[in-house]
Amino acid sequence: MIASFIITFRETLEAVLILSIILVYLARTGNTRYNKFVYWGTLSAIILSIISAFILRALSVRFEGAAEQLFEGTVMIIAAFLLTFMILWMMRRKHISHELKEHLSEEIKLKHKLGLFSVAFVAVLREGIETVLFLSALIFTTGKISLIGGFSGLIAAIIIGYFFFKTTKKINLKLFFNITSIILILFAAGLVAHAIHEFQEAKIIPTIVEHVWDINPAAPRASEGIYPLLHEKGTIGNIAKGLFGYNGNPSLLEVLSYLAYLILIFIIYRSIKRKHKKEIEVLNNNKL
Repeated sequence: MIASFIITFRETLEAVLILSIILVYLARTGNTRYNKFVYWGTLSAIILSIISAFILRALSVRFEGAAEQLFEGTVMIIAAFLLTFMILWMMRRKHISHELKEHLSEEIKLKHKLGLFSVAFVAVLREGIETVLFLSALIFTTGKISLIGGFSGLIAAIIIGYFFFKTTKKINLKLFFNITSIILILFAAGLVAHAIHEFQEAKIIPTIVEHVWDINPAAPRASEGIYPLLHEKGTIGNIAKGLFGYNGNPSLLEVLSYLAYLILIFIIYRSIKRKHKKEIEVLNNNKL
């Protein structure tokens, strides 16, 4: 029951937090007309996840070894790319004045619609597929899964996401942007680093230095699947690993990819701010 709970809770929480941030952002910026694209993307991903569960169950398919790692790594890279698109869109609109918003073309608006659909779709599909794979692996190893534990994890994650949604709707808009931007950036950086880890496990990328550090606490009952809370396979560590890329023993390339992503986002953010200042200057000069 505990294993089923942790799997569904972690995977659902990741998707719910992403969706909550998107919906709150749209509400706070007066763009709720785009909500339907988020809902369509979510619904499409849920349907596809359910279909994949039935197919895998019917065929008794189980991804193993390099195939599983290559699949998960590829999905993470795609998710990180789309999430980065979402982050940059939010940063861009944070600095756009009301006058400049009115000059957005329909082509750009269409791109935003497709982007919102894609981010919601990939965020939910990634977690849905991973849930199916993890629960399938649990069935293969233990012979069963707990429906009560699975649904409990699902409901718990949705409740947390709901409170996050309601809370962030009331906070200062600037504070909301700052908090959610940090969450999304760390989440995307974690995806990139985790993807590198999966590609290294699949022997596609060289490891170079296997562990830059190793701070995973000892797990005397690891053989029973029981780990300390802060162990990356423990309750808290497992969730932190999924949400923010927490890793107690990362490789050199994982650390470098994580830092490189953060530096890249910072550089782009500074570029957006400089471009915004120039646009404001041009707009003010045109008014004179």
